[in-house]
Amino acid sequence: MRNMTLAIGQSLNIGQALHIGQSLRIGIAPHAVSLLRVSRWRATGSPVTVLAEHTIAASSAHPFDAIANALRTLLSEQGVERWPVAFVLADVLARLWRVTPPQGATRLDDLQAAAGLRFQSLYGEPPAAWQIGADWNAVQPFFAAAVPRALLASLMLVAEEFRLAVVGVEPHFVSTWNRWHGGLKAGAWYALVHDGLMTLAPVAADGVRALRVLPVPPGADQAWLTQTLQREALLLDLPPPALLQACGAVPTAWLRAAGAANSAGTTAAPVGCEALDHARQAVAAGLSPVAQLAWGGAR
Repeated sequence: MRNMTLAIGQSLNIGQALHIGQSLRIGIAPHAVSLLRVSRWRATGSPVTVLAEHTIAASSAHPFDAIANALRTLLSEQGVERWPVAFVLADVLARLWRVTPPQGATRLDDLQAAAGLRFQSLYGEPPAAWQIGADWNAVQPFFAAAVPRALLASLMLVAEEFRLAVVGVEPHFVSTWNRWHGGLKAGAWYALVHDGLMTLAPVAADGVRALRVLPVPPGADQAWLTQTLQREALLLDLPPPALLQACGAVPTAWLRAAGAANSAGTTAAPVGCEALDHARQAVAAGLSPVAQLAWGGAR
């Protein structure tokens, strides 16, 4: 899996961008939304500033309307007109799956059809109501992501109301993968740790083999990590990785070199773990989960 993008239609280019080196990021979770300002100019202080957060009132009948209304409340007093903005969606609002290209596929239409058929097979519904993007590949399996069209429409409507310039809409995992996968070392696996969950991407010579969402129990240490990765390797018929490169809320207890003492007493060497976004960790530790979501893979 290389970079994955979601086509969202025409971005809203409203006037000339006035905020060089700065942009807004909005995190969208089912229970809350968060607005961040991020800056590439480190001399100005923190690279990220939380401007506002808002809890979403539960609405089973119209959940996307509830998200849109929360965004209106979030943005109403912020003076965000003409700012570039990226939306980062909690992975629970999206779907990610692996697609095997059909034999002899030569056109994008063939790959899109294969992705749609696989989506319907996995989720039991036609893909028409979902916007699908992928790392399209006619030679080897690739991953696709989908976001409800109704949710995208709600986000675009709010962006238009507040005259925001939308530069991207991505699920959380896709956002971080696009930002950090270029730093993966040979033989390493990738993971995103967020809000008590680890989205694990085992990487082999032919690319990412699967995406697994695993709960991280309180107090999970390096022994837990090693046992979990060994189990996932067995399930996928892969050798266990010597290194996990992770981003997000990576437990400090994991950040030890391979070969360190294993508290579980197993004979296998512990899996080493590195934080790809190590420089962010002190800042991210002070952010709420929905603010960490919004920051995502910002550069």
